[in-house]
Amino acid sequence: MTASSVLLGVNIDHVAFIKKSRETSYPDLVQTVKLCEKSGADSITIHLREDRRHIQDHDAVLIRQHCKKLNFEMANTNEMITFALELKPDFCCFVPENRDEKTTEGGLALNKMTKIQEKSFKKDIERLKQAGIEVSLFIDPDEEIVKKTKELGATSVELHTGQYAIEYESNNHQSEFKKLKDAARLANNLSLKVNAGHGLNYKNLQQILKLPHLNELNIGHAIIAESVFIGLDDAIKKIKRIIDNSD
Repeated sequence: MTASSVLLGVNIDHVAFIKKSRETSYPDLVQTVKLCEKSGADSITIHLREDRRHIQDHDAVLIRQHCKKLNFEMANTNEMITFALELKPDFCCFVPENRDEKTTEGGLALNKMTKIQEKSFKKDIERLKQAGIEVSLFIDPDEEIVKKTKELGATSVELHTGQYAIEYESNNHQSEFKKLKDAARLANNLSLKVNAGHGLNYKNLQQILKLPHLNELNIGHAIIAESVFIGLDDAIKKIKRIIDNSD
């Protein structure tokens, strides 16, 4: 068996949520980062939300100091742009935010932006790129939105797999998978890296691994949930085995 070319980013927001829920010093996020990397994570993903419901500012700084590759999810706000430029993660992924949502509910609504908003967004993306940060946009698998991602200057897309994950539960996911496949092919044709994530788990992952030109998967909730029963090390290795056996 050879290792898959598909990379794994492990999202540790749920570990931070446990820490934040009781305002304790544990679970230790640096220990979490080190264990994730030792167990096979190619990068660490965190989302510093406006409401700070899990990752805190000082958490992000500490994680940046101790992880090999950091994917920083963020809303497109002046506060977050400034923070990201100081943090200097390897990657920034712009995501939509809604205070009332339990988790990110969909991709960026790039098709609803005004020309002024597009111009401003393009400028923000360029600022990050000039600082040596790769920029990804979290989008629904829509070909017009893939094109808009390229126009705005991003270097990657992260395809939102949430609807696919929902439809998978009722064995009605093929149309959603086709959208993902078409979006991935177009993104590659436009020289965009293809990443994917949201709602992926040990059951629905194998189909996603058939996506063309797939570069990296970001998975968090399923891994942390499985770690309750088998530990974080084995939970990550279990995901890695599925990925490595996909080739």
